[in-house]
Amino acid sequence: MIKQPKFIAVIGASAGGLDALAEMVKNLEKGLDVAYCIVLHLSHKGIGDFVVHRLQQVTTLSCSLAKNGELIKKDHIYIARPNAHMLVKDNKIILGGGPEENRFRPSIDVLFRSAACAYSSHAIGIILSGMLDDGTSGMSAIKRSDGTLLVQDPDQAEYPDMALSVMNNMEVDNALPLEEIGKAIGGIIKRKKGKKKVVPEDIIAESRIAETTAIGIDDIAKIADDKSVFACPDCGGNLWIMKDKAIKRYRCHIGHAYSERDLVVKQAETASTTLWIALRMMEERKHLLKKMEVESVKKGHKSISVRYLEKHDDMQRHIERLKKILFDLQNHATG
Repeated sequence: MIKQPKFIAVIGASAGGLDALAEMVKNLEKGLDVAYCIVLHLSHKGIGDFVVHRLQQVTTLSCSLAKNGELIKKDHIYIARPNAHMLVKDNKIILGGGPEENRFRPSIDVLFRSAACAYSSHAIGIILSGMLDDGTSGMSAIKRSDGTLLVQDPDQAEYPDMALSVMNNMEVDNALPLEEIGKAIGGIIKRKKGKKKVVPEDIIAESRIAETTAIGIDDIAKIADDKSVFACPDCGGNLWIMKDKAIKRYRCHIGHAYSERDLVVKQAETASTTLWIALRMMEERKHLLKKMEVESVKKGHKSISVRYLEKHDDMQRHIERLKKILFDLQNHATG
């Protein structure tokens, strides 16, 4: 018979997170009434098997890629698969194909929100090294459901942004060195053995988006404050301002979601992509104009060839200006 744990520890990490995860997992205690779920925001590439192998080398707990519908077992570490949200519900793992959140699928916030819904006060949220503010919204959901919040000590983290974002937006239970997190989890389990608390309705409603893609204009209006002036960079739909006191967030009625800082990043990516497409089309037009100019010369149509040449030269000037804009945008993004 599978021993289903009363507690769930959900762990989010990004840049610098793989080494941090290995150090944390190395110090987890075996035999606690808890299972662990990990989302690592590194890339869209299939690194899941590598993460499993890396963590299994440093722990006697079982490590595996999450499988849809599998029962959650104590003393087990589940790692999110690439390009699929990982959620927990009814003592099972659920893999969802909902829209990206903060530019990622799997998303830290999606996992944490589902843990708040399923485990409420028995959920433990843990944020490790990473950039920007991924995980802040999910940690807020756990806190509002009476769960426990732990973050890696920002002074120790290779990239402290994610931990600092949580600490700047809400009160955490502890900021710890990686080697002390395992012991802290044991203390939490001994301390919090009471009944689960009631989960706020808006957290439940938002968690359903990633689970079932249950979203629409009427649905988003119920969990949002108001429409914003911004369009979704992914689908072009209107972005709504979410009812989230911890962090400024936006979501469209298709389900794409962004923190304010991630929206700025995504807007820059979308603008850059659009401009590269425009540059490609302008290069093709310049090439066609040159071809038409050469053909007009061969036919003896001198006045027509001059007009084509003038248009060709104008297009070249526009291309050079656009290349400068793209160069400046790239410098701004990396500077």
